[in-house]
Amino acid sequence: MKAIRLAQDRGYAEHGWLKSFHSFSFAEYYDPRFMGFGPLRVINDDWIAPGMGFGTHPHQNMEIITYVLDGAIAHKDSMGNGSTILPGNVQYMSAGTGVRHSEFNPDTRQATRLLQIWIQPDVTGVAPRYDEKAFSQESKDGKLALVASPDGQDGSIAIRQNARLLIGMFDGAQSQQLPLQADRLTYVHLARGALEVNGVSMKEGDALMLAEEDLLDISSGQQAEVLVFDLPRLG
Repeated sequence: MKAIRLAQDRGYAEHGWLKSFHSFSFAEYYDPRFMGFGPLRVINDDWIAPGMGFGTHPHQNMEIITYVLDGAIAHKDSMGNGSTILPGNVQYMSAGTGVRHSEFNPDTRQATRLLQIWIQPDVTGVAPRYDEKAFSQESKDGKLALVASPDGQDGSIAIRQNARLLIGMFDGAQSQQLPLQADRLTYVHLARGALEVNGVSMKEGDALMLAEEDLLDISSGQQAEVLVFDLPRLG
């Protein structure tokens, strides 16, 4: 199975200080065809106005990954963590039994753009935890870097789900092939630029959903930044 979800078909919400594109049903956007993909539940492409952000709010039993594309986001949570997340950094919060946090754009002149990702955990009712790691542009240049996995492989962030997140940047003649397991799911989200994946031309905001495929083939990038999710089937 190979299906593309075009950027313009995503949900959209505008709140003045926040513009958000929803890959899956979220808040007031509801589409029963797009409730998630395997355990991948949310990809929100958020644009946050200068000096604005999300006030303190709760989460429970969800794996939350934040990836900043432009600008920065200042994070504080009830576990005592506080830091400013910059482009290239991956922030992880396993909400577990419950956590409260806030996220603000600390810059009064520049907007922040980030991807907020939610993955359903494979265990619930456990203590919350936090991690944050920087992945250099070099580690993603022309190749897919593993940034999250169930066991922290290759210095990635260990998450509570049998899922992997890889991020790469491709331009010009750069390409990569990645073996896939036919009994798993693959979700490709193009954060920006243009790219060809498994013979499908993608542009910024597009997604490609793959099942029962044995190879991921990435090529023809035009300043592309891409996220690849390797996911288990549920049920």
